[in-house]
Amino acid sequence: MSRIGKKSIILPEKTEVKVSDGMIYVKGPLGELTRPIHPRVVISVEGNTAKVTPKSENESALWGTYASHLQNMVSGVNKPFEKRIILEGIGYKSEVKGNKIVLALGFSHPVEVEIPANLKVIAEKNIITVSGADKEKVGEFTASLRARKKPEPYKGKGFRYADEVIRRKQGKKSV
Repeated sequence: MSRIGKKSIILPEKTEVKVSDGMIYVKGPLGELTRPIHPRVVISVEGNTAKVTPKSENESALWGTYASHLQNMVSGVNKPFEKRIILEGIGYKSEVKGNKIVLALGFSHPVEVEIPANLKVIAEKNIITVSGADKEKVGEFTASLRARKKPEPYKGKGFRYADEVIRRKQGKKSV
Protein backbone atom coordinates (compact mmCIF):
# COMPACT_ATOMS: atom_id res chain seq x y z
CA MET A 1 0.00 0.00 0.00
CA SER A 2 1.22 3.46 -0.87
CA ARG A 3 1.44 5.93 1.98
CA ILE A 4 1.55 8.85 -0.44
CA GLY A 5 -1.33 7.48 -2.51
CA LYS A 6 -3.60 7.04 0.52
CA LYS A 7 -3.53 10.75 1.30
CA SER A 8 -6.03 12.96 -0.47
CA ILE A 9 -4.68 16.09 -2.16
CA ILE A 10 -6.22 19.34 -0.96
CA LEU A 11 -6.71 21.87 -3.74
CA PRO A 12 -6.04 25.53 -2.82
CA GLU A 13 -8.38 28.34 -3.87
CA LYS A 14 -8.25 29.34 -7.56
CA THR A 15 -6.98 25.87 -8.52
CA GLU A 16 -8.99 23.61 -10.82
CA VAL A 17 -8.34 19.94 -11.52
CA LYS A 18 -10.15 18.31 -14.43
CA VAL A 19 -9.87 14.72 -15.67
CA SER A 20 -11.02 13.83 -19.18
CA ASP A 21 -9.98 11.58 -22.09
CA GLY A 22 -7.09 9.99 -20.20
CA MET A 23 -5.54 13.37 -19.39
CA ILE A 24 -5.39 15.42 -16.20
CA TYR A 25 -5.56 19.22 -16.42
CA VAL A 26 -4.49 21.43 -13.50
CA LYS A 27 -5.15 25.15 -13.82
CA GLY A 28 -4.05 27.78 -11.31
CA PRO A 29 -2.86 31.38 -10.96
CA LEU A 30 0.58 30.65 -12.52
CA GLY A 31 -0.58 28.64 -15.53
CA GLU A 32 -1.92 25.32 -16.68
CA LEU A 33 -0.27 21.87 -16.67
CA THR A 34 -1.39 18.66 -18.36
CA ARG A 35 -0.28 15.05 -18.03
CA PRO A 36 -1.52 11.76 -19.47
CA ILE A 37 -2.96 9.32 -16.94
CA HIS A 38 -1.90 5.67 -16.97
CA PRO A 39 -4.85 3.29 -17.48
CA ARG A 40 -4.08 1.49 -14.20
CA VAL A 41 -4.72 4.64 -12.12
CA VAL A 42 -8.02 6.45 -11.42
CA ILE A 43 -8.09 10.11 -10.36
CA SER A 44 -11.29 11.47 -8.82
CA VAL A 45 -12.02 15.10 -7.89
CA GLU A 46 -14.64 15.96 -5.29
CA GLY A 47 -15.00 19.57 -4.16
CA ASN A 48 -11.59 20.86 -3.12
CA THR A 49 -9.88 17.44 -2.80
CA ALA A 50 -8.45 15.03 -5.35
CA LYS A 51 -7.82 11.35 -4.73
CA VAL A 52 -5.69 8.87 -6.65
CA THR A 53 -6.62 5.17 -6.50
CA PRO A 54 -5.42 2.07 -8.37
CA LYS A 55 -7.90 0.36 -10.72
CA SER A 56 -7.52 -2.91 -8.82
CA GLU A 57 -5.63 -4.06 -5.72
CA ASN A 58 -3.06 -5.96 -7.80
CA GLU A 59 -2.14 -2.90 -9.90
CA SER A 60 -0.81 -0.48 -7.30
CA ALA A 61 2.68 0.12 -8.76
CA LEU A 62 1.91 3.60 -10.14
CA TRP A 63 -0.43 4.71 -7.37
CA GLY A 64 2.04 6.74 -5.30
CA THR A 65 3.86 7.97 -8.39
CA TYR A 66 0.75 9.56 -9.86
CA ALA A 67 -0.25 10.96 -6.46
CA SER A 68 3.16 12.68 -6.31
CA HIS A 69 2.79 13.94 -9.89
CA LEU A 70 -0.62 15.43 -9.10
CA GLN A 71 0.66 17.01 -5.88
CA ASN A 72 3.60 18.57 -7.77
CA MET A 73 1.27 19.90 -10.48
CA VAL A 74 -1.05 21.49 -7.90
CA SER A 75 1.93 23.01 -6.04
CA GLY A 76 3.54 24.28 -9.26
CA VAL A 77 0.53 26.23 -10.53
CA ASN A 78 0.30 28.02 -7.17
CA LYS A 79 3.99 28.59 -6.29
CA PRO A 80 6.76 28.14 -8.88
CA PHE A 81 9.48 25.56 -8.35
CA GLU A 82 12.97 27.01 -8.23
CA LYS A 83 16.48 25.59 -8.59
CA ARG A 84 19.77 27.44 -8.32
CA ILE A 85 23.10 26.47 -9.78
CA ILE A 86 26.39 28.21 -9.14
CA LEU A 87 29.06 28.63 -11.81
CA GLU A 88 32.55 28.66 -10.30
CA GLY A 89 35.82 29.31 -12.07
CA ILE A 90 37.96 32.17 -13.32
CA GLY A 91 36.61 33.47 -16.62
CA TYR A 92 33.38 31.46 -16.38
CA LYS A 93 30.38 33.71 -17.03
CA SER A 94 26.69 33.43 -17.78
CA GLU A 95 24.12 35.89 -19.11
CA VAL A 96 20.58 35.71 -20.45
CA LYS A 97 20.03 37.19 -23.93
CA GLY A 98 16.42 37.00 -25.06
CA ASN A 99 15.32 33.37 -24.96
CA LYS A 100 18.88 31.99 -24.74
CA ILE A 101 21.44 31.71 -21.99
CA VAL A 102 25.00 32.37 -23.15
CA LEU A 103 27.74 30.63 -21.17
CA ALA A 104 31.51 31.19 -21.22
CA LEU A 105 32.84 27.87 -19.89
CA GLY A 106 36.51 27.97 -20.86
CA PHE A 107 35.93 26.64 -24.36
CA SER A 108 37.12 28.46 -27.50
CA HIS A 109 33.50 29.46 -28.21
CA PRO A 110 30.53 30.68 -26.16
CA VAL A 111 27.91 28.02 -25.41
CA GLU A 112 24.32 29.08 -26.19
CA VAL A 113 21.43 27.14 -24.64
CA GLU A 114 17.80 27.68 -25.65
CA ILE A 115 15.52 28.41 -22.66
CA PRO A 116 12.22 26.46 -22.78
CA ALA A 117 9.12 28.63 -23.23
CA ASN A 118 7.52 28.00 -19.83
CA LEU A 119 10.64 28.56 -17.71
CA LYS A 120 12.08 31.77 -16.28
CA VAL A 121 15.87 32.01 -16.03
CA ILE A 122 17.76 34.73 -14.15
CA ALA A 123 21.56 34.96 -14.27
CA GLU A 124 23.15 37.32 -11.77
CA LYS A 125 26.91 37.21 -11.21
CA ASN A 126 27.68 33.50 -10.94
CA ILE A 127 24.26 32.25 -9.76
CA ILE A 128 21.67 31.02 -12.26
CA THR A 129 18.10 30.68 -10.99
CA VAL A 130 15.65 28.54 -12.98
CA SER A 131 11.96 28.71 -12.00
CA GLY A 132 8.69 27.46 -13.43
CA ALA A 133 5.43 25.67 -12.71
CA ASP A 134 6.52 22.22 -13.98
CA LYS A 135 8.89 20.57 -11.50
CA GLU A 136 10.20 18.07 -14.05
CA LYS A 137 11.06 20.72 -16.65
CA VAL A 138 12.84 22.90 -14.07
CA GLY A 139 14.94 19.95 -12.91
CA GLU A 140 15.63 18.72 -16.44
CA PHE A 141 16.79 22.13 -17.71
CA THR A 142 18.95 22.73 -14.63
CA ALA A 143 20.54 19.29 -15.04
CA SER A 144 21.20 19.96 -18.74
CA LEU A 145 23.01 23.19 -17.82
CA ARG A 146 25.05 21.42 -15.15
CA ALA A 147 26.02 18.70 -17.64
CA ARG A 148 27.74 21.32 -19.84
CA LYS A 149 30.54 21.68 -17.28
CA LYS A 150 30.38 19.38 -14.25
CA PRO A 151 32.38 20.44 -11.19
CA GLU A 152 35.88 19.02 -11.07
CA PRO A 153 37.26 17.74 -7.74
CA TYR A 154 40.55 19.71 -7.54
CA LYS A 155 39.49 23.36 -7.76
CA GLY A 156 35.71 22.95 -7.91
CA LYS A 157 35.41 24.70 -11.28
CA GLY A 158 32.14 24.20 -13.15
CA PHE A 159 28.41 24.15 -12.35
CA ARG A 160 27.15 22.92 -9.00
CA TYR A 161 23.75 23.05 -7.35
CA ALA A 162 23.43 25.67 -4.60
CA ASP A 163 23.02 23.01 -1.91
CA GLU A 164 25.57 20.57 -3.37
CA VAL A 165 28.89 19.93 -1.66
CA ILE A 166 31.80 18.99 -3.92
CA ARG A 167 34.27 16.51 -2.42
CA ARG A 168 37.70 17.96 -3.01
CA LYS A 169 40.86 16.00 -3.74
CA GLN A 170 44.25 17.00 -2.43
CA GLY A 171 46.24 17.19 -5.66
CA LYS A 172 49.96 16.72 -6.14
CA LYS A 173 52.39 17.04 -3.27
CA SER A 174 55.83 18.52 -3.80
CA VAL A 175 58.77 16.74 -2.16
